[in-house]
Amino acid sequence: MNGEHRYHVTVDWTGNTGTGTSSYKAYSRDHLIQAEGKPDVPGSSDPAFRGDPARWNPEDMLVASLAACHKLWYLHFCSVEGVTVAAYRDEAEGVMVEDRERGGAFSRVTLRPVVTIAAGDDAALAKALHDRAHHFCFIANSVNFPVTCEPRIVRAD
Repeated sequence: MNGEHRYHVTVDWTGNTGTGTSSYKAYSRDHLIQAEGKPDVPGSSDPAFRGDPARWNPEDMLVASLAACHKLWYLHFCSVEGVTVAAYRDEAEGVMVEDRERGGAFSRVTLRPVVTIAAGDDAALAKALHDRAHHFCFIANSVNFPVTCEPRIVRAD
């Protein structure tokens, strides 16, 4: 694997309610995240920062990116190693701490995937492949805070 990959997105602020940013409460934090050929993603800020709770915020998306990247690598390694995954669900959690000097930063993200594998497959191998997936995850390799994984393996009936 080698090469450089580029990702192009547009973030279009849609929150001008008529007076722009004339005051902190005068504007909406709403925006659309767009990429060619893909559906728009409605975004906002976290509700703690006057955002719309029905829209994705950057913090949600960072945690989701970590969980999705890990899952994609994990499924890849399971397919290569002969572990048949029937279901995968991750209830990931990120913790961000506000900081007067920098505004805030994530202190950690914990992935909690529950993976259902075929009845006769090797559960120990299925669990171990999470370490390999974590090692290769592009997003986890790009952040400056700990990302831990607490997997649970379940066998299909």
